[in-house]
Amino acid sequence: MNIHDAHCDVLCKMWLDPSLSFENGDGLHTNLNQMRKAGAKLQLFAIYVPESVPDAAKFDCALEMVDIFHEKVIKPYDDVVPVYSKEDAENIPDGKIGAMLTLEGCDAIGREAGRLKTLLRLGVRSVGLTWNYGNATADGILESRGAGLSDFGRSIVDLHNQHRIWTDVSHLSVRAFWDVIDQGRYVIASHSNAKAICTHPRNLDNQQLTALIEKDSFIGVTFVPKFLRNDRNASVSDIIHHIEHICSLGGTSNIGLGSDFDGIKEVPAGLECYEDYSRLIEELNRYYSKEQVDGFLGKNLIARMP
Repeated sequence: MNIHDAHCDVLCKMWLDPSLSFENGDGLHTNLNQMRKAGAKLQLFAIYVPESVPDAAKFDCALEMVDIFHEKVIKPYDDVVPVYSKEDAENIPDGKIGAMLTLEGCDAIGREAGRLKTLLRLGVRSVGLTWNYGNATADGILESRGAGLSDFGRSIVDLHNQHRIWTDVSHLSVRAFWDVIDQGRYVIASHSNAKAICTHPRNLDNQQLTALIEKDSFIGVTFVPKFLRNDRNASVSDIIHHIEHICSLGGTSNIGLGSDFDGIKEVPAGLECYEDYSRLIEELNRYYSKEQVDGFLGKNLIARMP
């Protein structure tokens, strides 16, 4: 089905538990066998350094996840290929699955732009400035201070602009979100839902979603139950509700999917792992045209790559 997923946390999970097999690990929502069966075409793999890692070790931890990506996700499998550019993403051979690196939170780089440049050279193509809390670049959405971009953060967005790298607004404070909208050339919300449907602070309100649509950015609807429903009793139909809301704002060609598989403990009913993507696709086909579904599954993501 050519599924393109803008966010998963497989690398962190494999870093925390080195015994996990990417090919068939039962402890992974996203393993290669499931991806093969479901029809995966491109997966974005986040480098997320856990909050528990001491600051002095965070960059080393990020590099270890890059090594896991290359040595355990790509190298052992003939049907997994690295993706470093839009051209690569558009030309993934038949029967192959593309894999792209992203960075979820700039905590790993501290105040050193050179560290980010190193990660870009190693293949990172999308960068979220924060996770939920504050760091040297900006505040995250759960940081009570609610600050926007720092001067260092602005320099990092400039770096993204220069290198044609996505700046990911998922997790940012509201003020930092608007700073990125003003400054960023290549903006993405890799895994965020509609606050009008579910009021969790990680979701985006109509004004924010409209700003992303007007900037022709990609919006990845995510499977996190607490971002889908206020009572967390989420199912596949709730994903459709968020998609439909963003469509109603004019974002039909901006919508894609950012599961957050392996970064979540709870999952929607009927969508427990990557192989269950077929159930979501079946539901999408009930309400949308083939062209729209193809967009949601990947064409919208590819079209908005820098």
